[in-house]
Amino acid sequence: MKRILTVMAISLVVAAMMVAMAMPAFAKIAPVDTSCTNNGGNLAGGQQPSCKGSGQTQQTENQNPSGKAPPGQN
Repeated sequence: MKRILTVMAISLVVAAMMVAMAMPAFAKIAPVDTSCTNNGGNLAGGQQPSCKGSGQTQQTENQNPSGKAPPGQN
């Protein structure tokens, strides 16, 4: 009886580990403001990283929660 319970417990642990490894990791990748350019294509001084006012274009970068840009996401 102990042998059967031991085998069943080990099987359950192995199955749980396989399911956990098969699941992909999910990280929220979201656009983050990085800089602001004016109509001349130059960086707008004193307003980085978010634009305030008109006539400016917001530059963003896709980042994960650790603040890194993941490959292939930009």
